[in-house]
Amino acid sequence: MKARIVEVGPRDGLQNEKATIPTETKVAFVDALSEAGYDEIEVSAFVSPKWVPQLADAEAVFERIRRREGVIYSALVPNEQGLDRAFGARVGKIAVFTAASETFNRKNVNAGIAESIERFAPVVPRAQAAGLSVRGYVSTAFWCPYEGKIAPQAVVDVVKRLLDVGADEISIGDTIGKAVPGEVHDLLDLLLDALAQDRIAMHFHDTYGTAVANALAAYDRGISVFDASAGGVGGCPFAPGAAGNVATEDLFWALTRSGASIALDLERVSAASSLLASALGRSLRSRVRDALSEGKDL
Repeated sequence: MKARIVEVGPRDGLQNEKATIPTETKVAFVDALSEAGYDEIEVSAFVSPKWVPQLADAEAVFERIRRREGVIYSALVPNEQGLDRAFGARVGKIAVFTAASETFNRKNVNAGIAESIERFAPVVPRAQAAGLSVRGYVSTAFWCPYEGKIAPQAVVDVVKRLLDVGADEISIGDTIGKAVPGEVHDLLDLLLDALAQDRIAMHFHDTYGTAVANALAAYDRGISVFDASAGGVGGCPFAPGAAGNVATEDLFWALTRSGASIALDLERVSAASSLLASALGRSLRSRVRDALSEGKDL
């Protein structure tokens, strides 16, 4: 089965870095990723610099990246003001976002679930009228750092609200990386009754080391779109204890060895990770990348 990896490192990966990352580093990172064969890279977010100062240079990054034909360069937007900025930056796809936990949503966007959806509801038809596809993120779809375990039905209810406002694709997020494969199956038992497999993406963080196993569980259920971050960089500034996204290298290795066909150049992904690791001055979290650097036969 064909599968896709959506690279979220430049946005979800970098937003949690405390030290300010120069714009030229972000541009170089995206450009390196563009050479690896992705069909979608999430570049940045048009959110308030007050809440996510790391991404205050979204316009500058979009202006300076070398756009490769066939690659969608997407961005997160919270409201119509963010959409206007995204239009100006020639974004190729947008994402809106909410959560399955009321408490997390208030910590994240200072609004409850219903209010957050109300804020971005006008964004969806405006983006689609401009020819842009719209993704809807659902954070804390398994566990919340404030509320604990999230009931699968609560997730499905939020997904249905996103479908009602017109989202084309839904990304299901294990924001604090605490899910296990059984919980992935429990959610998909309900979720697959609400929308088709090809409209679902899975977004796993690797805090407890189960992200790859969770992705394989979803793949076994026919899910073919997965979010990942080169080198496993990332986290969430509003989720205490959340570690990085599943590393693109590790997810690619596991999925392709399980029969998936993914159009990515693993060595070029690893090269992009190395560029970022050098800029950050520290190692990143990818076992496959480490194996490649040691010259092991994969």
